[in-house]
Amino acid sequence: MRGRKQDQAQLFFVIDVESRIRKDHPLRGLKRRIDGILASMDASFSRAYSRTGRPSVPPERLLKALLLMALYSIRSERQLVERIDTDLLFRWFLDLNPEDSVFDATVFTHNRARLDEQGLTGEFFDAVVKQAVEQGLCSDDHFSVDGTMIESFASIKSFRPRNEQDDNQDSNSFKSRNPEVDFHGEKRSNKTHVSRTDPEAMLYRKGPGKPALLSHLGHLLSENRHGLIMETLVTAANGTAEREAALEMIDNYRTKRGRDPQTAGADKGYDSGDFYLELEGRGIEPHVAMTAQQPADPETARADRKAGIEARLRMQARQTTVGYQVSQRVRKKVEECFGWLKTIAGLDRSRWVGRWKLQQYLEISSAAYNLIRMQKLKPT
Repeated sequence: MRGRKQDQAQLFFVIDVESRIRKDHPLRGLKRRIDGILASMDASFSRAYSRTGRPSVPPERLLKALLLMALYSIRSERQLVERIDTDLLFRWFLDLNPEDSVFDATVFTHNRARLDEQGLTGEFFDAVVKQAVEQGLCSDDHFSVDGTMIESFASIKSFRPRNEQDDNQDSNSFKSRNPEVDFHGEKRSNKTHVSRTDPEAMLYRKGPGKPALLSHLGHLLSENRHGLIMETLVTAANGTAEREAALEMIDNYRTKRGRDPQTAGADKGYDSGDFYLELEGRGIEPHVAMTAQQPADPETARADRKAGIEARLRMQARQTTVGYQVSQRVRKKVEECFGWLKTIAGLDRSRWVGRWKLQQYLEISSAAYNLIRMQKLKPT
């Protein structure tokens, strides 16, 4: 018998959202784990908000919504709100009833500064890492560091001379929204030019033959057992940022966890005698891939370079050890972290202007990555 659609809308209906979500859906285990972590942060949420005034959107709901943004590769906060409004799965995850109205996308804009001032995204990430440590999923001794370019929200056309005046202030005539710009023969550098859209972005390229783009640098410290992310950092894009960020992340880890790493693996971008000395001074054995450049002779070198050259010679001798070879093999796990963050969470290019906003999303997306790995390793 042919079925026919009902043209008349039903006046009353009952929906059990819980029954619409299949029992083995991956979000079920994640939701239980996330709700437990957010419950432990209740005191921090209370400190961030006043006791008087109109009730706001619960901060727990905002953090969970940002997790959905990373987990489901949603390209903007406006599209995220639209998905929440129309998707029962998202409503169930955020503890919204089918008849509840959804908050506006500008709620993220209004609350982002509060989340940053109170450090709530960082605290949530640290709580995820703490749970992983308590469940025995992390190595306490062996770690890897790496950095990656995150393309700025700004266009390369916004990279203009620092002393150039804004043409829009001189005339009320029509200006093309996307004018043609000819950079042929013009020498541009971070010293003489700055982006009018994102002043913190720097012109940077990752290696020879690669294009120079307006970028920031994102950095990760991962443990070598299961490749979980332990620390995150966003910095300016320059030649020494990776080494400086690695030391800062290691120091942060030691302060928070009270543990001293034994080894730190890295790629050739970290091959520097000064970097080796800093790690050795912290009692950490560097396991860093070296460039083809042979260390100089410390006997004939200047006095201020001698210690760094000797550190590179020690690193060269360390390359024959089993520990170094294992560290370099396992180091690819931190590359897998970046692969997920850039392809799934959308961190190949920033969606915001401001490095602190990018740091917030890196913390949220890194927490999402850890939660997925933890759920696979130890389901709830």
